[in-house]
Amino acid sequence: MNPKPVIAIQGGPASFHDVVAQQYFAPTEIQSLPCMTFQRVFASVKNGESDFGVLAIENSLAGSILGNYSLLHDYPVSIIGEAYLPIEQNLLALPGQSVKDIRVVRSHPMALLQCSNFLEEHPHLQALEAADTAESAREIRENNLTGVAAVASRAAAARYGLDILEECIQNYKDNYTRFLIISRQAAKDLSTANKASVNFRLHHRSGELAKILDVFRDLNINLSLIQSIPIMSKPSEFTILLDLEWDNYEDFKAAIAKVEPMTVEIKILGIYKRGVK
Repeated sequence: MNPKPVIAIQGGPASFHDVVAQQYFAPTEIQSLPCMTFQRVFASVKNGESDFGVLAIENSLAGSILGNYSLLHDYPVSIIGEAYLPIEQNLLALPGQSVKDIRVVRSHPMALLQCSNFLEEHPHLQALEAADTAESAREIRENNLTGVAAVASRAAAARYGLDILEECIQNYKDNYTRFLIISRQAAKDLSTANKASVNFRLHHRSGELAKILDVFRDLNINLSLIQSIPIMSKPSEFTILLDLEWDNYEDFKAAIAKVEPMTVEIKILGIYKRGVK
């Protein structure tokens, strides 16, 4: 019997990354490898500790996680898939308490940002950043912390025996996060691929980006994301990240062949099947 694939996730059991990993690889049983930082996820995939990694890259309310784009450029990994997860944030605490009993709210910075309106409406709550949503819930249960709440999922509430004091406290109900699935090797079967993430550096000449975008337009390649990414080792320089979508894979190949000579450097971060929102 084949061993369960090991999936590196940012956070612990019942985190949103864990939920995505379980859903994406279903019905295959997996073994999650909790990582407290995104860089640890990348390192585990690179070093062979895990077969795949799952990482959040963009939230509909809080925007892109720029650091993860830099890690995608720097690490020898490839995007092989993506998934979208509706994000419902809840206020969790030990049973027998109400919101007025809570003084401290702990969670991942992105989760706290998504719930900024709720926190503003309750000025007695002190928000403290933590490594993970679900880990914040676990620590409340394991340390029997009263007066402390976590912003986390219903799955975390169920796993750690916490009450949901307030549900759906995110600023907007239509809140989702886009996750990427990474591997040491690029996807081999591209028969269903219709999306790619491409990172490149341009010559410092006027109109260079416009010329490249014209190539994709002329070959019917849709641009779903454009993002400038700072180069950590060169603070005054940056790369351009494009998410591209197509109906005909041959059009994408032709576009890349035309664009490559126009760039200083180009790296295809992954070719994969577009996720469903």
